Amino acid sequence: MLKQPQTYLDFQDPQARPRHTGIASFFRAPISQQLDGVDIGLIGVPFDGGVTHRSGTRHGPRAVRDQSTLLRRINAATQVTPFATARVRDLGDCWIEQPYELVTALKEIETFYRAVTAAGVVPLSVGGDHSISFPILRAVAASGPVGMVHVDAHCDTGDDYMGSRFHHGAPFRRAVEENLLDPKRVIQIGVRGTTNDPDMWGFSQRSGMRVLPMDEFDDRGWRHAAEEARRVVGNGPAYLSFDIDSLDPSHAPGTGTPEAGGITALQALRLLRDLRGIDFIGGDLVEVSPPFDVGTLTSFNAASILFEILCLLVEAREKRQPLR
Repeated sequence: MLKQPQTYLDFQDPQARPRHTGIASFFRAPISQQLDGVDIGLIGVPFDGGVTHRSGTRHGPRAVRDQSTLLRRINAATQVTPFATARVRDLGDCWIEQPYELVTALKEIETFYRAVTAAGVVPLSVGGDHSISFPILRAVAASGPVGMVHVDAHCDTGDDYMGSRFHHGAPFRRAVEENLLDPKRVIQIGVRGTTNDPDMWGFSQRSGMRVLPMDEFDDRGWRHAAEEARRVVGNGPAYLSFDIDSLDPSHAPGTGTPEAGGITALQALRLLRDLRGIDFIGGDLVEVSPPFDVGTLTSFNAASILFEILCLLVEAREKRQPLR
């Protein structure tokens, strides 16, 4: 018979155990396959069928899970204690039965997230490539268009690419077209690359999105970016999408489309902390590609950023309806 731990430290509170023990889950949160009694659901989406060049982000959720076990449970900067305030659970991975059929795979993701949101669970996802944000928004914004804070090196509002409308460079163009996003309540922070579509910024700007390029971020700082985000998004519901390639490659080499001259990890953390009070109803962190990482640097910084997003979601939900 297996010996069961007897102390409160070891048995009643798995998050209090030594961080190198147990089965890895996001932030050592309890793993659950049930949606009942869950406030915030941490979800992996190991899918990179929408990548246009360097694949590997399908391995992102597992790498971020592993690195997230190193993090503490209290936000030292904001004093937010998400696990004491909300019922945060690792809901495992969004299972995709047909990953090689892009349109079908995205529909499977949408179906999964519709079940999550129908249960009143706020989703926080780890990709996977950025194409996953589109089907997630189909679920999160099912009752009407939402605003968005989008931190990325690219606008991701491109159009068809080699016969596909649903690659990782186009999710937010598709979301605007389906009335999932209100473009006048969308801000894109840290943008500096166009990839293969020179008109990518054009759609964002023509539709009314606020594009805050990296030069402006560098000149005026993270406080300015946060102030602009608050102004643009306003008081309505909003989604937060963070592409790890927004960071400078020295802070996040493990991504498929790196762009030189990006945000530092510290700037990203301070930016996110200054977004407290926005009514976030979901979020994601995408484009971590472990095959290109160096010493788990990217996945660790991604886990740290994910924790900040978790704190934002917990506070926003508590403001909408008291937890517990």
